[in-house]
Amino acid sequence: MNKITDNIYYIGADDRELDLFEGQYETPEGISYNSHVIVDEKVAVLDTIDVRKADEWKANLAEVLGDRKPDYLIVSHMEPDHSSLVKEMIDKYPQMQVVCSALCVKMMARFFGEPVAPERIITVKDNSTLSLGEHTLQFFTAGMVHWPEVIVEYEQKEKILFSADAFGKFGALSFDDPEGWACEARRYYFNIVGKYGPQVQALLKKLSGLEIKKICPLHGPILDENLEYYLNTYNTWSSYEPEDKGIFIAYCSLHGNTEKAAQKLAEILRENGDTKVSIADLRRDDLHECVEDAFRYDRLVLAAPTYDAGVMPIMEDFIHHLAIKNYQKRRVAIIENGSWAPAAGKKMREAMEAMKQITIVEPIVTVESTVKADTIEKLTELAKALLA
Repeated sequence: MNKITDNIYYIGADDRELDLFEGQYETPEGISYNSHVIVDEKVAVLDTIDVRKADEWKANLAEVLGDRKPDYLIVSHMEPDHSSLVKEMIDKYPQMQVVCSALCVKMMARFFGEPVAPERIITVKDNSTLSLGEHTLQFFTAGMVHWPEVIVEYEQKEKILFSADAFGKFGALSFDDPEGWACEARRYYFNIVGKYGPQVQALLKKLSGLEIKKICPLHGPILDENLEYYLNTYNTWSSYEPEDKGIFIAYCSLHGNTEKAAQKLAEILRENGDTKVSIADLRRDDLHECVEDAFRYDRLVLAAPTYDAGVMPIMEDFIHHLAIKNYQKRRVAIIENGSWAPAAGKKMREAMEAMKQITIVEPIVTVESTVKADTIEKLTELAKALLA
């Protein structure tokens, strides 16, 4: 339990043991589940946390409440890592009202198996307010950031935005990330929220007139310095604009020959330009970090061998992840390999051209089994086009 201000408390918990977030994203440094309490004439609890840390959360809540009982439970988001204790709170405090969106009410019935009594529900929409005394919460809907029922809260006195999953980050709060906020926030954003850029843009527009002094997301640290940086970064990410000028090369390889081609292209690019070049082996590097880098840079190179008259499956999976996260506005180059009937280039081109505002950089380079002198000539030509 930590004080954020004289009347607002943090009662969340770190989970350093969680190795996979949402069953798929690696979290070597864990995750935080954030929850808050505002103590005023009325007491409001802002979200619960994952059942994995229920005992710690309950102890923190009890320490803040003392002899008092919560008047309101704000449910910003029904995903279980934030709502696993909602039903228990409803049962324990019969006088407490639940504040949420209309869609959240339906979701609670699905999660709990029965509806919450209507007289205990306060549904809110854009610009609804709830007075706690000196503190007033102003609500904004944030549908599909990243579930449809999401709301965020702006506390008008302290000028704090409780932003739900927006501005979230992987990593426990006890982890002092040497890479700073952006690296794991970027991986979190593009893999979890990234598909819903237009909805994030809509939320940013709603918040644009507010004076915000702190941002408290449901995962990750409180942001209270240089807020313009975080807001501008989120604007860049959610508008699908590249964050950095650079070239990301993503490759896979059956017997090492496509890998040699990808590495040779990286070498040529570095020798002939000052553009940042990042390269990843899709077979071994974290897939979701590769998705992050594909969105981070303005140019992408895909290198893969032909496999069963198509594309090596791990590259196909990577491209699928880009598509479902709404990848767009990039220049993309392609390297294929084939020993008798190269088909990977055609398949990769078709998949990428199905996405929005993708420009294919010519030429598509075909590696005929192994990297030879003529292959290097083609890679040099491709490098010039990428650097142009």
